[in-house]
This record gives sequence, C-alpha cells and structure tokens, in this order.
Amino acid sequence: MTLKACKKEEKMDREFQRKFKFEGSINVLTRMMVDPAATEKRGGAKNLPLRRGEILDVIQFTNQEQILCRNSQRRYGYVPRAVMLPL
Repeated sequence: MTLKACKKEEKMDREFQRKFKFEGSINVLTRMMVDPAATEKRGGAKNLPLRRGEILDVIQFTNQEQILCRNSQRRYGYVPRAVMLPL
C-alpha cells in the first residue's frame, strides 16, 4: 500500500469512530455473507448498502436486529441480521 492509501484508510476509520461513537480499535469479529435471496437495498445515513452475495466484515453485534459491518470498499454501516448468513 502506498502512503496515500494508508492515510485515506486511517481517515475513514477515524470518521467511522466519530460517526458511530465507536471507541477502541476496530477488530473484525467474523465475516458473513448477505443472503443471495435478499433484496438489494440502498444505504442510508448509517445503513450500509446491500448487494446479494456480498461478503462483509462484522465489526460489532450491536443488538438483536442489526450488525455493524464493513464492506470491501471500507464503508461502514448497520446491516439487518435477517439478511446475513454465516460463512
């Protein structure tokens, strides 16, 4: 990775921590896949856009209905648990 890419990732991580009031280091707990039968959804203010079959990094299991995830473009957001499948 170049220095510029590292700086960009650090900036995105800081922005994530501020936006979601996340404290501590960002650790990936596990990886899960979006259900291929689920409908694709646009992202919202704090929701991650969903694509069928996409593999997401799970950052935090927030509650019974949502999971805080990161996609391959290093975007963060909430995803409904109902559309997630374990790998």
